[in-house]
Amino acid sequence: MVFNFIICTPNLTCLIHIIQTATALIFTPHQEFLKQGEPTSARCDELESLKKRGCDKIENPHGSQRILKNKAVTNRKKGAEKLRPEDITQIQPQKLSLNLRSGEPQNIKLRFKRAEDYPIDLYYLMDLSYSMKDDLENVKNLGTSLMKEMSKITSDFRIGFGSFVEKTVMPYISTTPAKLLNPCTGDQNCTSPFSYKNVLKLTSNGQQFNSLVGQQQISGNLDSPEGGFDAIMQVAVCGVSGIVLPNDGKCHLENNMYTMSHYYDYPSIAHLVQKLSENNIQTIFAVTEEFQPVYKELKNLIPKSAVGTLSANSSNVINLIVDAYNSLSSEVILENSKLPEGVTITYQSRCKNGVVNEGENGRKCSNISIGDEVSFNINITAQGCPKQGKPESIKIKPLGFTEEVEILLNFICECECHKHGIKNSDMCHNGNGTFECGACRCNKGRVGRQCECRKDEVSTEDLDKNCRKDNGTDICSNNGECVCGTCECKKRDNPEERYSGKFCECDNFNCDRSNNKLCGGHGRCECRVCICDANYTGSACDCSLDTSTCLASNKQICNGRGNCECGTCRCTDPKFQGPTCEICPTCPGVCTEHKECVQCRAFGTGEKKDTCERDCSYFNLIKVKDRDKLPQPVQAFPLMHCKERDANDCWFYYTYAVNNTEKEVHVVDALECPAGPDIIPIVAGVVTGIVLIGLALLLIWKLLMIIHDRREFAKFEKEKMNAKWDTGENPIYKSAVTTVINPKYEGK
Repeated sequence: MVFNFIICTPNLTCLIHIIQTATALIFTPHQEFLKQGEPTSARCDELESLKKRGCDKIENPHGSQRILKNKAVTNRKKGAEKLRPEDITQIQPQKLSLNLRSGEPQNIKLRFKRAEDYPIDLYYLMDLSYSMKDDLENVKNLGTSLMKEMSKITSDFRIGFGSFVEKTVMPYISTTPAKLLNPCTGDQNCTSPFSYKNVLKLTSNGQQFNSLVGQQQISGNLDSPEGGFDAIMQVAVCGVSGIVLPNDGKCHLENNMYTMSHYYDYPSIAHLVQKLSENNIQTIFAVTEEFQPVYKELKNLIPKSAVGTLSANSSNVINLIVDAYNSLSSEVILENSKLPEGVTITYQSRCKNGVVNEGENGRKCSNISIGDEVSFNINITAQGCPKQGKPESIKIKPLGFTEEVEILLNFICECECHKHGIKNSDMCHNGNGTFECGACRCNKGRVGRQCECRKDEVSTEDLDKNCRKDNGTDICSNNGECVCGTCECKKRDNPEERYSGKFCECDNFNCDRSNNKLCGGHGRCECRVCICDANYTGSACDCSLDTSTCLASNKQICNGRGNCECGTCRCTDPKFQGPTCEICPTCPGVCTEHKECVQCRAFGTGEKKDTCERDCSYFNLIKVKDRDKLPQPVQAFPLMHCKERDANDCWFYYTYAVNNTEKEVHVVDALECPAGPDIIPIVAGVVTGIVLIGLALLLIWKLLMIIHDRREFAKFEKEKMNAKWDTGENPIYKSAVTTVINPKYEGK
């Protein structure tokens, strides 16, 4: 089951004319500008190149734009005075004129504001094949209900109705006479099949819609894909808002019936999209759930279309239409007509909430409510002049709206001086050409710089002799063509490079180079020889005569120890080097001078560790593993070996040298610090010492005690021998023995 709703917005078509100008190259009208052998086309060149060659009369046209129609967007409120559709404006400006120079984009800004109470035309296109029998009853009262619902959106609403079944030939329908009268089976009474029929043109009368729709009858067909595309095409092009011939995209309605369905094939999707866009029609497909996947794919191919899910009996059709319309009208998509050859266009949109889109997304803005304003920045660029050289025009419009912006494109293909040419001028060999922009434009059949020869004389041998430097050389040194006995040199792909000379023997790109620059960047190449700028000399202009770069800090040239050659010091004293012969790597004090910077950069210590990055970035630091890896002095440049000690009594080793202008420091990455005491042996030694000392003291004490005892004993013995003893009993002596007898002891 398929409903096709086509919403037409009858906006006024607003044209914007853009004049785009195709560009010519920057041109000099100087008559004496060209060198011998240079072609006339050498007058066209880049601006800086012409100035460099001494040209002071330069024509350099630029593109421009002019707004031709700039009607303000409509600020209309619902219920206000009714306006004609052509009086409502949603896009501004409406017409412009652009002058386009090749390669120079012109930027235009378009404003779009969604107008309130905007007119809406809705054409209801219904499938009347037998599968839609139940749905037809619900549609019969659609007119008044839909008018009431749409009045909430706009006060200017019209509705129309059309129906379709299928092509009236085999195999789409049965062509038997009985089936042509009543294609339905059984006792079903159906109308004869038809392809498309316009039942009601657009009207604001909802009752008329109900009346005419109520008179419609169901028909039938054999082929399941109904001929909806045929119907949509006729609606689009007719102003109602085996078959092998392709559809011609034209209106074929007679008495509101499509009469060529048996003759033309169904229109292709691309053809349908084209006609829908041309007629500003937005399509809503109302289909049941089972057909959703197919029509969603179709929606992706038809811009500004929507798909809604229709209930089995079409009871939700009004809500579906309103929701789909709100969705479609809240999005604006710009499209442009076919561009002229060599013209390109890019879009950038500035939408709600500051959202900026570019590329293909730059053509559209979404979620636009009534009264919202968005803008588009559009760049239009010409890449050359059109073959006809005539003005062109393009149109830009929002899809689904009749309003357009017309842009007239004019192309700048000639300089202003061409307008003041002197025809048949005596300066062009007795009037054989037009003298314009400092050169001759020869009449038909004439050639040469002054149009002095006929074309049939150009290749004669006598004339060719004048183009050879001598008998053994090529014509025009093989760098040009002999035209009328005069060499016209070839053009190079690089506009900066050119041949010149009577025999094209000279050029401006084969001179000596320095630093990969022609003439060192300090001169110009003329006939393969460098003409140096002031203060430069040499075959490649690479030798500067300026001595300011050789001044040392003491204001002496090369510190009085060398000569300034080509802006660079050549030191005569082998001890000194550097750009001004002020650096002496082997002089006393060099190691001390650089000690702090080497220490902070290599080890992160020293007095300058906090200012290291600022004060010590003047040399390149290279770390090595040990002293054997340090570089050794060579004859090419002096080198100083240094050994310094830090605050922790650690030694570090490095070399300092100046290689040309580069200062290099190689440093051993490990400090050499004195070894610390071994605690265990010390403790063991102390303990052992204490024990040994204690033992020694004990031995000495024992020895002294033995000696003392022996002396005392000897003295005792001596006194004993000398003493005289008395043998009498001591009167106070009492025996220590006491004897007691038991009285009861009987001696047994």
